[in-house]
Amino acid sequence: MVEYSQDGLNRVFSAVADPTRRAILASLRNKSATIGEIASSFPVSLNAVSKHVMVLERAGLIRRNVHGREHVCSLDAGPLRDATAWLEHYRQFWEVRLDALERYVARKMKMKMAKKGAPAHGKSH
Repeated sequence: MVEYSQDGLNRVFSAVADPTRRAILASLRNKSATIGEIASSFPVSLNAVSKHVMVLERAGLIRRNVHGREHVCSLDAGPLRDATAWLEHYRQFWEVRLDALERYVARKMKMKMAKKGAPAHGKSH
């Protein structure tokens, strides 16, 4: 298994756990934006959006470039790739177990159907 930084993964998962931060990431998917432009899309204060951006920045999901007084943010999907790779390991783990469960349930259903079709024992006609 590939090793990932626990701190890095924790920061990424913590950052994307919040719906506002996920919406900020989605808004930056196609183009960079200033903090003010990002904030205009949300019913919260500029200060609140700035705090959300800082969390995303600490997780490495946003890069901020300062041009004079403007802070322009852009998406950095690298940490999301790492988180996806980590999750992929567990998806494979669960797929194997769910496939086994599916085979077990199918076998049980087949046995149940076979019992329904078999003549009853101990009955005299």
